[in-house]
Amino acid sequence: MSKFWSPFVKDLVPYVPGEQPKLSKLVKLNTNENPYGPSPKAIAAMQAELSDSLRLYPDPNGERLKRAVAEHYGVRPEQVFVGNGSDEVLAHAFHGLFQHGKPLLFPDVTYSFYPVYCGLYGIEYEAIALDDNFQIDVADYARPNGGIVFPNPNAPTGCLLGLEAIERLLQANPDSVVLVDEAYIDFGGESAIALVDRYPNLLVSQTLSKSRSLAGLRVGLAVGHPDLIEALERIKNSFNSYPLDRIAIAGAAAAFEDREYFEQTCRQVIASREDLIASMQKLGFEVLPSAANFIFARHPQRDGRQLAEQLREQGVIVRHFKLPRVDQFLRITIGTPEQNQALLQAL
Repeated sequence: MSKFWSPFVKDLVPYVPGEQPKLSKLVKLNTNENPYGPSPKAIAAMQAELSDSLRLYPDPNGERLKRAVAEHYGVRPEQVFVGNGSDEVLAHAFHGLFQHGKPLLFPDVTYSFYPVYCGLYGIEYEAIALDDNFQIDVADYARPNGGIVFPNPNAPTGCLLGLEAIERLLQANPDSVVLVDEAYIDFGGESAIALVDRYPNLLVSQTLSKSRSLAGLRVGLAVGHPDLIEALERIKNSFNSYPLDRIAIAGAAAAFEDREYFEQTCRQVIASREDLIASMQKLGFEVLPSAANFIFARHPQRDGRQLAEQLREQGVIVRHFKLPRVDQFLRITIGTPEQNQALLQAL
């Protein structure tokens, strides 16, 4: 703490990202990165940008990327916002759409950045308990609110909420923005982007860090009604007019354009996930139903923290959360078949 800090800084509780270990020989299954590399076309597009043109500022609006996203999802470019990772996109949404003097609603077991943003922007919130099966019950959100946000599939559980339930949530909250955070949607769910033309209060955020293997590039996006997108653009242009560099725009656009590679790697991750779930269950683990590139599992006779520590001793890193209700669970990223086998052997 310093006398030079602004007063609110001392009360902030920052987000703690997953560990990025320095040792190269570890089997790293703790941060939900894709086990397969980016599209070769994306790599080629980024390499093409490594030229004298880097002396020039990038397009502040990322128009090429917006067009690629719009074409992929069948929406208009003015319905698309792009930013420096989905975390920045979410931050702008919290800042620009959720400061209404009423509590923001989100699940009690969810992405831990949500309460951090609430602290940063002074937003009151209520954490709504998942049911006994760790599922979201939309009926629990029928209360006064200044907005609703949740990941779909949820993180860290991996459980999916169907479009019919999301539509009921939108219909019950016509005066609130509902933000569906789809970081993992491509591994087993149907995107709520299909609903944006029917619900002006729906905003859908996504990232290229997971299904498009570009976590190191830091690119995120949102799709919604142009009025919601304009709010994000106003925040962005009051904070950082150039959030995406020339390399990021080129690589991200090419990744969206290479649909074949994207679909192929998603299928591989999904197949490996189902194989890993079956193998974990044979070892006695309870595994929640997952539509993500990770699983959430616990063993009835083994302590979660000790399991994580003992796996680390054998060179395998998974994520353990010291949180109420889920402190016995391990969140395990789906790796290559070889990495998954190393995990099973270690267990």
